[in-house]
Amino acid sequence: MKHTSIIELLSGTKVLQEVVVKGWVRTFRSNRFISLNDGSTLETLQCVVDFEKFDEQVLKRVTTGAAISVKGTLVESQGAGQKYEVQVEELEILGDCDAEKYPIQLKNRPSLELLRENAHLRIRTNTFSAVMRVRSALSFAIHQYFQNNGFFYVNTPIITGSDAEGAGEMFQVTSLDLNNLPRTEEGKIDYTEDFFGRETNLTVSGQLEAETYAMALGKVYTFGPTFRAENSNTSRHLAEFWMIEPEVAFNDLDANMDLAEDFIKYVIKYVLDNCQTDLKFLEQRLLDEEKNKPQNERSEMSLLEKLNFVLSNNFKRVSYTEAIDILRNCKPNKNKKFQYIIDEWGADLQSEHERYLVEKHFKTPVILFDYPAKIKAFYMRLNEDGKTVRAMDILFPGIGEIVGGSQREERYDVLIEKMKALNIPEEDMWWYLDTRRFGTAVHSGFGLGFERLVLFVTGMTNIRDVIPFPRTPKSAEF
Repeated sequence: MKHTSIIELLSGTKVLQEVVVKGWVRTFRSNRFISLNDGSTLETLQCVVDFEKFDEQVLKRVTTGAAISVKGTLVESQGAGQKYEVQVEELEILGDCDAEKYPIQLKNRPSLELLRENAHLRIRTNTFSAVMRVRSALSFAIHQYFQNNGFFYVNTPIITGSDAEGAGEMFQVTSLDLNNLPRTEEGKIDYTEDFFGRETNLTVSGQLEAETYAMALGKVYTFGPTFRAENSNTSRHLAEFWMIEPEVAFNDLDANMDLAEDFIKYVIKYVLDNCQTDLKFLEQRLLDEEKNKPQNERSEMSLLEKLNFVLSNNFKRVSYTEAIDILRNCKPNKNKKFQYIIDEWGADLQSEHERYLVEKHFKTPVILFDYPAKIKAFYMRLNEDGKTVRAMDILFPGIGEIVGGSQREERYDVLIEKMKALNIPEEDMWWYLDTRRFGTAVHSGFGLGFERLVLFVTGMTNIRDVIPFPRTPKSAEF
């Protein structure tokens, strides 16, 4: 007999029918009440056992974490706390679990740090199963949005010879014997002996390759893993993370901002409509967590209020220059409450500045645009003033920057000059420059770190808790 998921059983369409349900034991009380979860929903299903009808040795194996199969009749529950339950007729232990050694002891509320050390098992907790179901729904919504709006999905390479950001903090890829590296006559590593015949790295972005496809297909997007070899042990950084990067031919910066706002609102609305149980649980979890914080460190909005805040407000569009004037003259800056004091135009804004603009000054999501050229990447279109570029960042409450994008520099001669100024070799980027030689046109795009989005939507506070197996400095355990 085929088994039925718990989420389907809780819908009540199979009441008084014989059902089979399989899952993992959360608790077993009084040798009678099994709380079962199969991952299809946050909720558990109560399975009621008449212990006189079952072998005592079998019941002893019904421990927290054990995988079991239950056959019985779905009935309306007589007890409080659940609407339906299964009256167990047959019970099979599929996989034993030694309760003494099982690290996920739910009764003790394991710490997030302990759960990170057991990332392969933490998904069995309510918190992480909720987060990962929301992550899955967001992923689906992302593809749905772009597919419904005429975009083509492009898989850009993970191994690349280019550095899209110009940051230089990349993971090197090689097949060379590190204990016996080939050398040139000058004593340098001879990469002609390497697998690809040149120095290669894990990608930091699929943007440059996506641009080339946008210049033929019109509207494209990438959604894949990216890598940064930054030694950042913070709650906001990962060495491996996923990026969503649309690129659109003939879009200027204004159209790019329109696209980003529409996209973000769509995916957030999708999870609000489709993940209500998980979001309500995560909201309560966040409220419980913040009870231990000083009042001034608590969020001004609950999780659902924050999500609806984004949906119900038009994003305020503010130039970088205007933002600098606001920040320079605001009380936290004048009273030196900011960690990084704003005293001149050209400063690179920090999270504290971004959050002030969103949460205190405008009280709405903010899109900053027209940044100083010197703090932005080479591929961003230079404005007529010669000192700013057509860049934009979207700022959210509680998180700061969530999206970074720009109108790309489509003029061949200007792009060449910018590359020369940054010592980016033309011969390495010949293929990228070809899109400016052959049929160039205005085009724009943006990048959204998927984990930052999941962090915002779930209310989690550490980015390591919104990706299945986090990659961080000195940590690649799983």
